[in-house]
Amino acid sequence: MRRLTRVVPAPADLDVGVAGVPEGSDIELDLRLESVVDGVLVSGTARARVTGECVRCLDPLERRLEAGFQELYAYSAEDAGEDDLLLEGDLLDLEPVLRDAVVLALPLQPVCREDCPGLCPECGARLADSEHHHDVVDPRWAALMGLREQVDRNEKEES
Repeated sequence: MRRLTRVVPAPADLDVGVAGVPEGSDIELDLRLESVVDGVLVSGTARARVTGECVRCLDPLERRLEAGFQELYAYSAEDAGEDDLLLEGDLLDLEPVLRDAVVLALPLQPVCREDCPGLCPECGARLADSEHHHDVVDPRWAALMGLREQVDRNEKEES
């Protein structure tokens, strides 16, 4: 059994659209490599900086992400199943395992804070910035509003 700690640059495309790990940023890996009968069992944790934008208010956000993973690398193709990973001499390719773990741990709908009110659907202003109010008329009553304005005009003309 061997423990390793490494810092590696993030590969491209570690994202889910609204959040992701910037390409080239540091990913800290804590690995445990164990020799087992069928190959090398790799267990580990990846820590990285995630950037993105809040899905409610569109403000930029930044968080730390921690993702765990475990994968068996077979010694030879004879020992491996169809989807199993292989050791290449003394080397193993962690990128597919790391990609799967990190992308699955990314938030699909990140928010800057849990109680983020988002944007006003009428004008697009950030609701967290100030008191915000619109006099919105229900479209079912809009015709009556026009009638009300006409009655008010008629009363002004008569007086």
